[in-house]
Amino acid sequence: MSPPGWEAMAKPNGSQSASLSLFEPASPSGARLPLATRMRPRTIEEFVGQQHLLAPGMPIRQAIEQGTLGSVILWAPPGCGKTSLAYLIAHYSGAFVEAQSAVSVGVQEIRRLAERARHRQRATGQPTLLLLDEIHHFNRTQQDALLGYLEDGTFTLVGATTENPFFILSNALLSRARVLTLKPLEEDEIRLLVERALREEERGLGALNLQIEPDALQHLARTAAGDARLALNVLETAALQTPPGGTITLTLIEQLLQKPMVRYDQQGDYHYDTISAFIKSVRGSDPDAALHYLARMLVAGEDPRFIMRRLLILASEDVGNANPLGLVVASAGAQAVERVGMPEAQLILAHVTVYLATSPKSNACYVAIRRALDDVRSKPLPPIPLHLRNAPHPALKEMGHAEGYLYPHDFAEGWAPQPYMPEGAWQLPYYEPTDRGHEARIRTFLERIETLKQERLDRL
Repeated sequence: MSPPGWEAMAKPNGSQSASLSLFEPASPSGARLPLATRMRPRTIEEFVGQQHLLAPGMPIRQAIEQGTLGSVILWAPPGCGKTSLAYLIAHYSGAFVEAQSAVSVGVQEIRRLAERARHRQRATGQPTLLLLDEIHHFNRTQQDALLGYLEDGTFTLVGATTENPFFILSNALLSRARVLTLKPLEEDEIRLLVERALREEERGLGALNLQIEPDALQHLARTAAGDARLALNVLETAALQTPPGGTITLTLIEQLLQKPMVRYDQQGDYHYDTISAFIKSVRGSDPDAALHYLARMLVAGEDPRFIMRRLLILASEDVGNANPLGLVVASAGAQAVERVGMPEAQLILAHVTVYLATSPKSNACYVAIRRALDDVRSKPLPPIPLHLRNAPHPALKEMGHAEGYLYPHDFAEGWAPQPYMPEGAWQLPYYEPTDRGHEARIRTFLERIETLKQERLDRL
């Protein structure tokens, strides 16, 4: 059955026939609904988050407001606003809503819904919107049962899922319903929702005249990890344990979340001190200390992409050619963090951290580029030697470009006796490989090149 209030949907032109029970429904048992349900946005202006879709002027927002969005699949983690956005799509569409869960709907029920939709269209001209939660539970047969009804306009589909629709929905269904990806809410957005719930008297907790400690609000917003429903549920429980006119404390929020607050200001000294200790521990080849500081940052809600960027830099600056695979592993880790997201990205960060911490270390590449940059910035730059210049045109060859260049592969050891550095008082050598890890092999190779150079000089 459709939830109370769905029968009187507002028309796109703002008809006053709409029932507010759509957004303030009564529980079938008469009990008061959870705060998260009561605080659902009534208009798109009240919706918090998803600015990549719903910012003023965005095409998706305009289509929702005009009631012309069509069939969509809303894909997001829990608590990001899938259900609330589905309600708003229905609100602006002027359609009758059939709200169902894919867990309990079979092919026969889909057919009955379609028959009702057709009868309604003939009798009243009102279209039907099928709101289908947990659509990832539909098997291929159930998905196929929807196709014809979406094709002929029997109803419009708004499906909601926490699973990747590109893996669990058929191509045929995806071709008839666009996928809209919702993002976890930012801390500031969670904080806004909590503060709104505390102020709102009609639907929220405003009648209790409660305050919340700044640290408690910060901890709740951060620990919710983008899940608005979790934050509002915890807030409601905290409100029930706080006297009217009182203050919700950090201690109470910590107890309800079962997570102590980690003191961590992402713009303050502790933020920079922690990342500094983390990088220095990896550089110092202490995986346990590195994991300790990594855990501090993860528990405090640090952006995993920030941590990964620092590991990418370290892979070249501090590991370098002592283990050339360090940068490969770090780059793969950065891609994996982007694709997987939190909380599973914690494992990827730990993997890369331990790998780099236990790798042989060399900053020879870092020192080398610093020396080269210093030379280029502080000294006169002579012309490029003629034999090294490009000669794509005969006229350039006549000017001597590329003349006398020796192709190294034409020589026995793949090395040709010719100069590459321009003349100058340079800080050479720039690159001095260590005898650690793979750089020991590089050192041996370069020493062999120097031997060949000396043998040539001796022959001259």
